[in-house]
Amino acid sequence: MTAQPEAAQPCYFGADGKLFGLYHAAVEVPSCAALLCPPLGQEMIRSHRIYRQLGGALAAQGVAVLRFDYYGSGDSAGDGLDLDLERCVADTVAAVGELRARSGCDHIIGFGARIGGSIALSAAVRAHFSELVLWDPVLDGAAYVAELDTMQDALRCDRMRFNKARTAIDAADQWLGFPVSARLRGQLTEFRVAPAAIPTRLLDSMGPAFARHWDTLLSDGAAVTRLPSSTPWAELERVEHAILSPDLIRAVGDHFQATP
Repeated sequence: MTAQPEAAQPCYFGADGKLFGLYHAAVEVPSCAALLCPPLGQEMIRSHRIYRQLGGALAAQGVAVLRFDYYGSGDSAGDGLDLDLERCVADTVAAVGELRARSGCDHIIGFGARIGGSIALSAAVRAHFSELVLWDPVLDGAAYVAELDTMQDALRCDRMRFNKARTAIDAADQWLGFPVSARLRGQLTEFRVAPAAIPTRLLDSMGPAFARHWDTLLSDGAAVTRLPSSTPWAELERVEHAILSPDLIRAVGDHFQATP
């Protein structure tokens, strides 16, 4: 009978104990561990289920896993307006320390979807990641901000969700139901990704039209796995729907299976 992983263990960590995480212990002594860096805002909500599924699947494979929330998001302390990109990177470094202490592993692979992948990239040196697995990471912050602004503007005028369109002032300073500070907006607008000098696997579910967006990583030798199904990250009509991708779980599992 295949051993089943234990239920995820909640934990608080960080210098001030204000960060919340869920640790998935491996079913056997792990040779590597995975830190799952979440995206932000609505994408974090939509990908919550798949992160939970991925944590359990990897633990069953013998990989120790830590899922966590940045300060100002999820179940960590702080308000949504406290979200700060630089602190997200620092929180990721703190989470790696917690994962190392709990798992006893030195080989830590950072995983992240969308801006979570970008944060993992930004933290790679300080966190001493051994590898990165990135799912549709955000490489151009200004384009990402423009995409969110476009979706937010369409949402405020959506008569399927509201009896009448809200004014631009009423819907200002938020993205799809989440508050956004001027500081975070500025940080994201100025964000540009730099390739990490470690093995990187990019999981692409955005289709051929977005292939050129991966050139920055490809130039540094990153490997790309194109998933069979596309992910509707920017489709407003599906913004309340959870992101489900068996292809993603299978691809990440296969990657860890091949990890020495």
